[in-house]
Amino acid sequence: MEERVSISISEGVADVRLVRADKMNALDQAMFEALVAATERLSKEKAVRAVVLSGEGRAFCAGLDMGRFAAMKEKGGNGIPGGENRDLTKRTHGQANFPQAAVWGWRQLPVPVIAAVHGVAFGGGFQLSLGADMRFLSLDARMSIMEIKWGLVPDMAGTPILASLVRDDILRDLTYTGRIFSAQEAMTYGLATRICDDPRAAALEVAREIAGKSPDAIRAAKRLLNNLAVDPGPALLAESVEQQKLIGSANQTEAVRSNLEKRAAKFAD
Repeated sequence: MEERVSISISEGVADVRLVRADKMNALDQAMFEALVAATERLSKEKAVRAVVLSGEGRAFCAGLDMGRFAAMKEKGGNGIPGGENRDLTKRTHGQANFPQAAVWGWRQLPVPVIAAVHGVAFGGGFQLSLGADMRFLSLDARMSIMEIKWGLVPDMAGTPILASLVRDDILRDLTYTGRIFSAQEAMTYGLATRICDDPRAAALEVAREIAGKSPDAIRAAKRLLNNLAVDPGPALLAESVEQQKLIGSANQTEAVRSNLEKRAAKFAD
């Protein structure tokens, strides 16, 4: 896990860092496994009262590793994290599947999580930030629901979380176009909690403040706030059903090939 995600705990605050800086913390199989392992570990750490999630290097998380898309282009593989034959509709982590657990696990931690986002948070990286209770962004941060670029849909627990944050028409705009938006836009849309010169430092400061409160009350507050949401189970399953149908299909493969070959796509009707 340490090759992808590092965890240090001090005075009740878990400082969690994505450490694949040379690849802009892109999500490969090892990163997915490390993220799931991190939430499983932290869920059992009684001394942890708040969590800060951030990325080393130039970005928070650039999204799915390009090697996955290259495999789709060359072999028509499905590129599903966890194995080429993984059934996305199978619930392996409560209401979630394995890729969803990499995001939903942060939502399910019993303590608050703050994502400190700098650089880019694209596709799966953007969804990862959604797993946090709060998102602190640098002024130059850029985000995107980028799945449509690759002929896919958000399928890492993004849709049930986004539905509680963003106005419906804005969510449709961002999902249908996959356009990149700024930190200021994210604030306007309800996707950013704060814009900071140093989001990680600000997140750690707030996390330490939270850690100074009664841990019983903080955990109770998170349970109450999580219970305000509509049951996410149907939405999580719907993500998986739709994505499973798309992955490896002719038009999805063409979306990948056209992007990697830098040409206009030729989709079938």
